[in-house]
Amino acid sequence: MLDIFFLNAFHWSQLLQPQFYIEHGGLWLLLFVVFAETGLFAGFFLPGDSLLFVAGIYSTNLANEIMPTGSEYIDLLILLILISTAGIAGNSLGYWFGHKVGPAMYGWKENVLFKRHYLEQAHDFYEKHGAGAIIAARFIPIIRTFAPIVAGIVQMNRSRFFMFNVIGSVAWVFSMLVGGHFLQKWIFSEFGFDLKLHLEVIVLGIVLITTAPVIVKLFFSKKKTE
Repeated sequence: MLDIFFLNAFHWSQLLQPQFYIEHGGLWLLLFVVFAETGLFAGFFLPGDSLLFVAGIYSTNLANEIMPTGSEYIDLLILLILISTAGIAGNSLGYWFGHKVGPAMYGWKENVLFKRHYLEQAHDFYEKHGAGAIIAARFIPIIRTFAPIVAGIVQMNRSRFFMFNVIGSVAWVFSMLVGGHFLQKWIFSEFGFDLKLHLEVIVLGIVLITTAPVIVKLFFSKKKTE
């Protein structure tokens, strides 16, 4: 992981590229990113969905950092358990943070890392979808960073939060990992096309799909206020 800080050609824009984390930090950096995106309110800019999708493509390489298994299914299971655990821990930290100091966040001064409207969007999303928002938020960038904090702010029952936290994390990780792994496998066997050589296209597609709901909501909200 330390080799990231010694890259001669490093540029901050690389932090938005999921393959950067896998190539220079491997599994352990991936786990930290998942934890940070869901557990640290400043982690909203990290590539969650696309990182997990690409991790599915590189599942064997990543799982081999733990132990070579010789089975793609065991590799996926290892990643599912580890990454889901990181996501659950991240959300739990966010909930604890919101429970302790969340209300005061509305009075914080905005800066590059913190925007009050991100917190307000997560609150509106939570109010609309209830406890199920903990699951749904996993699949929506920015919202998933602040949803557990909002759950803590509104004093959601801990046991109820934990249940939806586990379900949401496992569902999110499973869908992204399996999607990336088997899409790569199918396309390569059918067309001889290696997604590893064209990750930028895959990443762009995932970003567009996952951010579309947020963009649409912001657009129509703006139109209503005009």
